[in-house]
Amino acid sequence: MLVLGPAASAASASGMAARDDDVAFTIKDPRINESSGLAASTRHPGIVYTHNDSGGVPKIYALDGGGRVKAVLTLGGAGARDWEAMALGRDGRGRPAIFVADIGDNLGGAWPYVTIYRIPEPTRLRSQTLHATAFKIKYEDGPRNAETFMINPRTNRIFIASKQFGGKVYEGPAKLRTSGYNTMRKVGDAPAMATDGAFSPDGRTCVIRTYFGARLYSVGPDGRPGKSLKSINTPFQAQGESVTYTADGNALLVGSEGTNQPVYRLPLPDEARPSPSGKAATGHGGSAADIEKSDRDPAGTRMGLFLALAIAAAVGYGLLRRRGGSSKGG
Repeated sequence: MLVLGPAASAASASGMAARDDDVAFTIKDPRINESSGLAASTRHPGIVYTHNDSGGVPKIYALDGGGRVKAVLTLGGAGARDWEAMALGRDGRGRPAIFVADIGDNLGGAWPYVTIYRIPEPTRLRSQTLHATAFKIKYEDGPRNAETFMINPRTNRIFIASKQFGGKVYEGPAKLRTSGYNTMRKVGDAPAMATDGAFSPDGRTCVIRTYFGARLYSVGPDGRPGKSLKSINTPFQAQGESVTYTADGNALLVGSEGTNQPVYRLPLPDEARPSPSGKAATGHGGSAADIEKSDRDPAGTRMGLFLALAIAAAVGYGLLRRRGGSSKGG
């Protein structure tokens, strides 16, 4: 969790936020005050899942097209230390499943392992408790803070991007196991201060967002984030920590922590929309580059300015958290 200071708040009020007609819906339910992840359902048309951040209860909220809660899914047997992201995937038998990533670590190594929870995506959408399967996660190079969790829909393989100024993308094993630990291995670079990410429904592209923008990547033949394709302007938000593709793959949904927060719909460029032929995107290869290194555009100037502000805010916030002895957040 990064609380932005007055400078960033002033910028948000300067008129650079998205127009009201870009708002897909607004989350008004008082139970959702720290929406930190989004995932658009393909099983239930029009439904978008979300969850709160740290210190809450292990619940997923199913929202309809107007942002209203249609069902609450409670994860039986799960904890909710620092939930940061979610994604849709499949269980061991290939059935639709919802994954939630309890991967936040604001002290940068306070937790020896983190946890991914999986529940079946119900065929009938109603409030209920579902048993959660837990997968313990470690990184090959030691503990770190992360808020970005993605699943490749073609391979069902999980990916995590660390939230650092020299962030990395980590790939999970081909099959997660419930015993022992699942080791995440570095496969590329991530944008600085990554707060969430997602694969497209057809698996051709993926996106990683930060507090101040997002970047699209092609997905290589190996199923990993590949060549950087394009930067995407995101609206200024109170605390932008979530992104998902719409179920049809034609746009992104981006959200923020806080109460009464809008979720914006950002149309994708033509090259990132679903291919009628279903073929993989061109331009594969290369690692997921830092957002400053390619496809420079006006958003890069804006992002550079606010990354500098974020550095100052993050350092100050981290010091306060350490003094307070808290390891929650996100």
